[in-house]
Amino acid sequence: MRIAPPLLALVLSCSAYAADPAPAPPPPAPPLSPADAMKTFHVAPGLEVQQLFAEPTVRQPVFLNFDERGRMWVVQYLQYPYPAGLKAVSHDVFWRAIYDKPPLPPPHQYPAHDKISIFEDTDGDGVFEKEKTFVDGLSIATAVERGRGGVWVMNTPFLLFYPDKNNDDVPDGDPEVCLTGFGFEDTHSVANSLRWGPDGWLYGAQGSTVTSHVTAPGNPHQPATEMVGQGIWRYHPETHRFEVFAEGGGNTFGVELDEKGRIYSGYNGGDTHGFHYVQGAYLKKGFEKHGQLSNPYAYGYFPEMPHQKMARFTHNFIIYEGGALPGEYWGKLFGAQPIKRLVTLSDFEPEKSTFRTKELEPALTSDDPWFRPVDIKVGPDGAIYLCDWYDDQLAHYKAADGAFNGDTGRIYRLQGKGAPPAKPFDLGKLSSAELVGVLSHPNRWFRQTALRLLTDRHDATVVPQLLGLLKGEPGQLSTEALWALNASGGLDQPTALRLLQHPDPFVRLWTVRLMGDANKVTPEFNAAAARLAEHEENVEVRVQLACTAKRLPAEQDLSIVRAMLRRDADAADPRLPLLLWWAIESKAASDRDAVLALFSESPLWDTALVKGHLLDKIMRRYAQAGTRQDLLTCAKLLDLAPTNEHAKILAGGFETAFKGRAVSGLPKELVDALTKRHVASLALRLRQGEAGALAEGLRLADDPKGAKDARVEVLSILGDIRAPESEPVLLHVLETATEPALQKAALASLQAFDLPEIGAKTIARLPQLEGESRSAALVLLASREAWAGQLVAAVKAGKVDALLVPRDIAQRLAQHHDVAQLWPNLGQHPTTAQMTEKIAKFNQTLAAGAADPYHGHALYSGLCGACHTLFNEGGKIGPDLTPHPRTVDSLLLNIVNPSAEIREGYENFTIETKDGRTLAGFLAEKDQNVVVLRALDGQNVTLERSAIAKMEGSGVSLMPEGLLDAMSEQDVRDLFAYLRSTQPLPPRPKGR
Repeated sequence: MRIAPPLLALVLSCSAYAADPAPAPPPPAPPLSPADAMKTFHVAPGLEVQQLFAEPTVRQPVFLNFDERGRMWVVQYLQYPYPAGLKAVSHDVFWRAIYDKPPLPPPHQYPAHDKISIFEDTDGDGVFEKEKTFVDGLSIATAVERGRGGVWVMNTPFLLFYPDKNNDDVPDGDPEVCLTGFGFEDTHSVANSLRWGPDGWLYGAQGSTVTSHVTAPGNPHQPATEMVGQGIWRYHPETHRFEVFAEGGGNTFGVELDEKGRIYSGYNGGDTHGFHYVQGAYLKKGFEKHGQLSNPYAYGYFPEMPHQKMARFTHNFIIYEGGALPGEYWGKLFGAQPIKRLVTLSDFEPEKSTFRTKELEPALTSDDPWFRPVDIKVGPDGAIYLCDWYDDQLAHYKAADGAFNGDTGRIYRLQGKGAPPAKPFDLGKLSSAELVGVLSHPNRWFRQTALRLLTDRHDATVVPQLLGLLKGEPGQLSTEALWALNASGGLDQPTALRLLQHPDPFVRLWTVRLMGDANKVTPEFNAAAARLAEHEENVEVRVQLACTAKRLPAEQDLSIVRAMLRRDADAADPRLPLLLWWAIESKAASDRDAVLALFSESPLWDTALVKGHLLDKIMRRYAQAGTRQDLLTCAKLLDLAPTNEHAKILAGGFETAFKGRAVSGLPKELVDALTKRHVASLALRLRQGEAGALAEGLRLADDPKGAKDARVEVLSILGDIRAPESEPVLLHVLETATEPALQKAALASLQAFDLPEIGAKTIARLPQLEGESRSAALVLLASREAWAGQLVAAVKAGKVDALLVPRDIAQRLAQHHDVAQLWPNLGQHPTTAQMTEKIAKFNQTLAAGAADPYHGHALYSGLCGACHTLFNEGGKIGPDLTPHPRTVDSLLLNIVNPSAEIREGYENFTIETKDGRTLAGFLAEKDQNVVVLRALDGQNVTLERSAIAKMEGSGVSLMPEGLLDAMSEQDVRDLFAYLRSTQPLPPRPKGR
């Protein structure tokens, strides 16, 4: 059984279940013989197509490229779709699987079938007659690239390096695991498309439906890097650094680098070719399916490249700069389009700081329904080479039907009519000086390969030669010379400072980028870059300045940003406003004083970029983070605002951040600042004690026709301001409201009062309360000794079922009352040995059968979702589970024995206040003035330190023990299937 090729099912995996019902398709046509398949092609004027390989020589080809001898390396993806030796214990409708164990790297891997083949044209007649296997037995291998004395293989979840110093195509030993942790839960979107960048980094793509936690064994000081879904990544072989170059895109397959070093990849989202990436950017994702951007404060992303007349997505594409096709094809976009079975041809034109495409007649079409081009490259001869997966089915969701063929595959060459074949050559035999001469070759492939060889050699003897080229006329050769100078170790500080004044804009651009890759520059270079930012006329250079600024320390970052903010024309650019925001936001938490200093310059407030793009975002960012320190920063921004017009823009950002959130607990400084600027809402006026606000607020709180969110906000504030007039309104809402949110807000605020009837009325209401409202009522009753006594009496009298009172509340009741008969064994906990035995038992349960993550999601919502967030869904009482690796071992330990490893910040604290309350929860925040306690009902209680009589940690987790004990074995498996998901579940299709 086989399913769709990597990143091929892309569209159907996004839209198959949203499509209208269609008639049953006719039986599939059989595959054509290689000779008959050739008769089905239609080729654009001046071009011809040749078939180089077919099955059984090549099967399931997914990637190809060429080495310095002109030999073709092909990855045959024969293990697809299932990693060897692993068992899928659950999967969702897009076939994202959870496996029973992790794979092992070669040579310890389970027996597998993927292989990497080398094909050579030894006599220059255009026929690759010699074949050899470099390595086989791989599992989920998607790409291969030579360099640095060996061969790099993307063998998910590993990036492997096979040393081969003598170039005999036989590995010198076992491969080195250079990176590990790439996601493989969906093998049609794993890491792919290795490609050397002109900066000496190895670039790759990652598809949309996997999540990676990448570590570099050679760099133990670099923490794991999470990569959720699609994007472009890179790895530096010498420093062992791994980075997400840019986040987002489609089901990213392919890495194209044009002659200026720009990066692109294909897209599976519909009518467009794909994305143009820049360093450190966020690009569009399929958010519902693939999760949100990793930065919750990005506040925007770059869309796909604008397009015209695109019939369907392009899987992978190249910008043709090969020098051998007829002249009308130079600079055009050629795209592999597997759904429509064609190679697209498009105009490719600048659009301010990015590009747009316009569809032309296809370069190649086929009438064969099995023709599926998936990879496209330019070869040393200037021809275009195609991997044809060759299968009649691409629908990823049909995997379970076994509707896929796995024994076919073709490779084609698209070239100018009558083009002569390339004669045998070996760039590796050229001297370094001769390789510098290749940098002016008309075919980009030769230039990029010569640069890769120079990077491998790191030969300083060519530095004078390269510096001489940089003194020549501006143009492509100057950019190539700069890249080679960096590769040869000649890009030092004095040279870089001179090159910032170079007449070629791409020399200036790449000087900024290369120097910024170290994440810090000298003060002299920083000052020169800031001067360049102020006067640079080329928009792409300004884009790179903003990208590099984000990477630098705050002082260097913001000096460049400050210069760029004065350029009003850039407010209309599709990219620069967001790039500048991301550069500022990257320092918002770590260097807030420096960010505030940027806004202390009043002339900047009236620039088009600041006023139109940044003011609302900076206020929203701090308000959304919402810690006391962040909210105090909001107050400082309001104080800095030169006019009320600017303050209104800031207030708009604040309101956006707090939409649906209660403003109770805001620092007095922020309330004062908003009030002084006359931009305060009713909630803020209530907190300020403005005349008439209390009466207005009480009317709204008790109005059953009032907006629920507004009523909740006011109810929450009434407990903070403690006006005696509030008590009867709060009790009335408690007795009459049916909305849980209103009940919770009233109960939380009633804690601030101490009348006995509050306890009595809460107990009377308790049988009608459910879920979080009941939890809030029990938290209230346990907070004062008198109310706790009323609850104990009610349980003894049979008015309240003892089973309704959770263990943590019962323990708090026991602090002041005798409850031994009501809750025996209250102080007893399972021993470590008992918990270890439980964990072993649940491990056996989890291994005993398949699981349904959709049912697990429902279980999670009822069992865990009130306290924990997973994929932006759930409560915020306990830790957010999303960013943490959720292995079986870690989940079992934390659920069965929650107090074994209490995450910092989530220890249970007990606070006794001077007004007689006893509160429990974890410390959400604290400073020298206030403590913010978050209780099990999810409510925050802000306490002045002067009001606290006693505060101590319990050493016990807030999470109760025994959560799994009452569940069936199947429920346990289903819950863990969801908890171990790496991305949000898509909707379950109807009928499944």
